[in-house]
Order: sequence, then C-alpha cells, then structure tokens
Amino acid sequence: MKFDWIDLSIIALYIVLSIFIGFWISKKAGKSLQNYFLGGNQLKWYYLGLSNGSGMFDVSGAAWTVTIFFVYGLKSVWIPWLWPVWNQIFVMIFMAVWLRRSNVMTGAEWITTRFGNDRGGKFSHIIVVVFAVISAIGFIAYFFVGIGKFAVMIFPWDLSFSLGRVHIISEYAYATILLTITTLYVIKGGMYSVVATEVMQFFVMTIACIAVAWFAMKHVSAEQIEASVPNGWFDIVPRWDGGLDWTDIFAQANDKIAEDGYGMLGAMVMMMLFKGIFSSLAGPVPSYDMQRILSTKTPRDAAKMSGLTSLVLYPPRYLMIAGLGILALVSVGPMLEASNGTFDFEKILPFVINNLLPVGLKGIILAGLLAAFMSTFSAFVNSAPAYIVNDLYKKYINPNASGKRYIRISYFSSIGMVVVGIIFGFFSASINSLTLWITSSLYGGYVAANVLKWVWWRFNGYGYFWGMLAGLAGSTIKFLFFPATPDIYLFPIILIMASAGSFLGCLFTKPVDDDTLIEFYKNVRPWGWWKPVYLKAKKKYPGITKNKDLPRDAFNIVIGIIWQTVLITAPVYFVLRKPQGVLISLAVFILTSIILKFNWLDKIKDYETSV
Repeated sequence: MKFDWIDLSIIALYIVLSIFIGFWISKKAGKSLQNYFLGGNQLKWYYLGLSNGSGMFDVSGAAWTVTIFFVYGLKSVWIPWLWPVWNQIFVMIFMAVWLRRSNVMTGAEWITTRFGNDRGGKFSHIIVVVFAVISAIGFIAYFFVGIGKFAVMIFPWDLSFSLGRVHIISEYAYATILLTITTLYVIKGGMYSVVATEVMQFFVMTIACIAVAWFAMKHVSAEQIEASVPNGWFDIVPRWDGGLDWTDIFAQANDKIAEDGYGMLGAMVMMMLFKGIFSSLAGPVPSYDMQRILSTKTPRDAAKMSGLTSLVLYPPRYLMIAGLGILALVSVGPMLEASNGTFDFEKILPFVINNLLPVGLKGIILAGLLAAFMSTFSAFVNSAPAYIVNDLYKKYINPNASGKRYIRISYFSSIGMVVVGIIFGFFSASINSLTLWITSSLYGGYVAANVLKWVWWRFNGYGYFWGMLAGLAGSTIKFLFFPATPDIYLFPIILIMASAGSFLGCLFTKPVDDDTLIEFYKNVRPWGWWKPVYLKAKKKYPGITKNKDLPRDAFNIVIGIIWQTVLITAPVYFVLRKPQGVLISLAVFILTSIILKFNWLDKIKDYETSV
C-alpha cells in the first residue's frame, strides 16, 4: 500500500516515543531484582491497572476478535469465554488479595509458601517454572503470527529474502523486526519501562479506538449492516446449532464456522462455562497478570488494580472491534474478488485499515495497534524471565550473586525466550489454532493442581508436580496427535488426566509439614477444606478466624461477570446503532457497579488481623 507522509510520521513518532520512554526510565530498574521485575512494589495501583489493561489489548487478539465478530455477530461476545475473559473477575473478587498477601516475586516463589522447601515443594516449584516458560514461548509464537499477518498487509515494502535453501517471507521478517525493537527497551528497563510505556500506549490505543468507531459509524449505515449479515447475526443468545447461515451472502463464512468448530455454539458456551469456572478457580497463570498483582503496594491495591483492568480494557477495545467489523461487512465482496476466491479471515483487520481508512486516521490506528502489540509482548518478555532468574538461577545455581549479575542473566533469558518463540511461530498455522491450544489444552492442564492448592489442605507438592506434568502431557498429546479436534471438547479428558496425576501423586506421599500449612493459612486465609489446619492454627494463634466469605464471593463473581459482559455489549450496540441494547447495558452496568461497590470494594481486607 502507499503511505502518506502524515501516516508515516504518526507511526514513526509513536515508535520513537515508546523507545525513548522505555530507555529514559530504565535507570530505576537496575538497583535490584525487586526493582527490575516488580518496580520495587512502589508503583501506583491505577498505573498498574492501565498497564495491565494495555497488556491484554494485543494485535493478534484484536485480529481474532474482529474475525469472530464478522462471522458470528453479537454471539461473538461469548467466544472469548474460551480464555475465559472473566477469570479477571475471580482475580478481582478474591484471588488478587490471596496472592498479594504472600509478599513474593513470582508465582513459582509463591508455591514454596504453600508447599514448603522439601523435595515435594521443590518439585512443585520447578514444574511451575517449566509451565511459565512453555506458556510464555507459546504466547510469543502467538504474537509472532499475529503481528506478521498484520504488518505484511500494512507496510508496503517486500522484506522477503533467502538464506541458502531457507526462504524468509515478509510476514516473518516484519514480525522479527517488531519483536526485536520491543525486546530492546523491555530488557533495558524491566517493570518500570514496561509500565511507563504501557500507560502511554493505553492512551494511544484509546484514541485510535474512538477514532475508528467514529469513522465507521459515519460511513456505514444501519441499513448497510442489515443487508450484509444473515438472519440471527444480531441475536446475542447463543443457540445450540449456532443459528447462522451465510450461504446467500458469503458462503466461505460457513466454512470458517465449521473450521473453528463453533457450529454448535450453545454446546460450546456450556463447555466454556464448565472449563472457565475451573480455570478461574485455579488463579492467574504465572504470567504478566500475576506479576502486576505481586507488584502492587498492598492486597487491597491488587484487587482494585484487577477491577480497573476490565473497566479500561473492554469499552475502547470493542468500539474498535465493532467499527472495523462493520467496515469489513460492507466491503467483503471486493475483498473476495481480489483474493480470487480464497480468503484469510484473520486478515480482515489489516485489509480494512489498508483499503478503507483515510490519511491520518490510518496512521493513528496503526500506531494504536502497534501499541497494543508492543504492550502485550513487552509484558510477557518482562514477566517470564523472572522465573528463570529468581526461581532457577538464584535459587539453585548462584544464590549469592550481585543484583547486576541477576539482571544481566535476565537480559540473556529474555533474548533466548524470544528467539525460541519466534522459531515456534514459524511452524504455527494460524492465530486461531494457537489461541485454542493455549486456552483449552495448555491451560486445561494447569487447572486441576492449581484449584486443589487453594481449597484442600491435604494437597502437597508431589501432587502438584504430577498433576501439572500430567496436564502438560495431555495438552502435548492433543497438539501432536489430534490437531483437527477442537481443543475445548478435549478439555474434560485433559482435566481428568491432570486430576488423576494430582490425586495419585498426593495420596501416595506425606502431607505438607504443619508449620508451612499454618503460616500459609494464617497469611492467605483461603476458604475451602482447611479445618484440620485451622484447628492447629487456632492453638498457635488463638485469635484466628475462618474465612466465611465463600457465599459473598460467589455472589460477587456472578455480578462481576455480568458487569464485565455489559462493558463489552454496550460499545458494540452503540456502534451497531441499537439504542435499546445500549440503554439496557448501561442500566445493568450501573446496577452491578453499585452492588460491587458495597458488597466487594468496601469489604476488601489487606490482611487478616484476628490472629
């Protein structure tokens, strides 16, 4: 495509500003590991919330969400339950407080507060590090595929070249360049650089989202949208059979539905609900979301930060998703003709930017999407090396090294993980395939052991190790031998494998020692099956009380999921010119916000004082 100098100037200014901020603030990161990875626990919760929301707004995810909005319409709001998106509500309501009370640096280090430092505890510690590294590499590959597909349709230069018999296409060349630029400022400045650049990137993205929605609503009428979609596209209720037939409008969309495995959308939603409850109870995976929680000043700040993440993430994101989606709906015919009968749905987003946006707005949205990519990628590149440095090198190899040496090791760890992630990205078929594998297979193997660690006192480090290992084995078997089967349908099998490993590994070995369990229970105070530990803790700490908040937490979670959902539906209805949907969404948002204010926010406790 041909760039106007205005668009190029906007993009160049954004990239230079990101790099400048990242390097300018990097001097604060070099003092210690605590400063480098957690910002010294001195960062304001609202900066971390903006940073976390920015980090969750990535290009690959945006491209995927535009695709599912185009194909499934309003029913697409349910499909992100694959992750599930509402695991953030579980974190907001109680999980962030439980995690932050530990005062540790990483999820792996947190495991030692639960299982101790005996052999079982060390096994559990190592398996968390392995999972954190594998999931980070998977996400880097996911970003590599997404940004490559985006960049090759946006930028006009052909960067393909050959190295002997190996041919590197432009898609991979662009992705490698953008990953390299982001990695440079992340490894230099650590958490300070990540948060500072992500806050700036959040405002760039928000401006871009509002601008795209305004342009789309100005140029696409409600009547045009109606004429471009099949019956049932505006129906938000997920039907058992999907309820969409694109045959008379765009038959390839039917093939896309079949390929995704979402034809029985009603069944999918039930499976996603089943999986999502278990996944959310497991807590956040050892990634950047957990790092933001551990970076806050207090447990109460951790909960507020998690709530702010949903509040700032979804309205602007879905303004852009809906805006780009309706622009694509009325122009898909020319797109199909230009592709000679073949069509990559995952390139809808860059096609719309390429062909439909005017000078100036094109530069703004490109800067916004680059910001989305860089913020999410930088969050992973900063969080994952903490496990290698703090939980492997410092703990087992060189516990007495200087802070500068630890940070230097982090540099090499970051670079190594990015390189491996890029290699995996070369062999990944699509964004959707990586999304499904990460959310349903890989995370499915994480669930059993991580639910049990919270709710059952008898669960030990050996059970955790074998449960995680069985889950990873199940997800790998699925990836290698059943690639065509939708991942969500194999989640129960992977869950059973992981549960069997957890229970067998636990019941054939000794419980965690009493001192570790008592201190963990005193500090974290989870609900669940903790009666034997509670009775022992009562003798040591006579003032200790049981956590009786489960009914309230469960009620708040239901309210919170509704609250989060209308943050998605309101901007979509607004762009589609559906005033009734907007008003209902806003009314529900106000009501649920009031309930959460009095039944959640006002009742958050930093630490239990009755001991």
